[in-house]
Amino acid sequence: MAWIRVVEPQEARGTLKDVYEQTAGKRGKLAAIHKIHSLHPESLSAHMGLYMTLMFGRSPLSRREREALGVAVSRANGCAYCVAHHSDALRRYEKDEAVLAAVQNGAWERLNAREAALCRYGDKLTRRPAECSQADVKALHEAGFGDAEVLDAAQITGYFNFVNRLVLGLGVALEDAAGRQGYKYD
Repeated sequence: MAWIRVVEPQEARGTLKDVYEQTAGKRGKLAAIHKIHSLHPESLSAHMGLYMTLMFGRSPLSRREREALGVAVSRANGCAYCVAHHSDALRRYEKDEAVLAAVQNGAWERLNAREAALCRYGDKLTRRPAECSQADVKALHEAGFGDAEVLDAAQITGYFNFVNRLVLGLGVALEDAAGRQGYKYD
């Protein structure tokens, strides 16, 4: 249970009902993070627009890299909800359980150089944003990332910091594994 009132789909009317239907159409179903916006449906529309652009839109970062970054940032914030949801998504693109565990546990040294650089960047930008410098971007460049990929990495990191704070600050409850089935990841 969230710590604020949430309007469930069967109770939704008007704009909220429309936004819920649009969100379920894009994502396959509604998650608890979607429903936490129920008292301000326009924020759910804006949230979904940003999410769909960053995680599914055109990007030089692969879907796999974007999901790994989401898990790394959520891990840094201690957001079990987003770690679980985005580990589920990452599993669609990464079948090696050792790699999944490395991302979930912050064992960057177990990843290839490109993935490690991306996760280190997201972790640092999350935990110590004021310490980020041009050297951090240079490390991404040296790992093979271009400027558009660096921009996307910064935006995805910022997005997950936003969502993690909604989850952690409003008590969004993690669904069980069965409840997390049925989302669209492609």
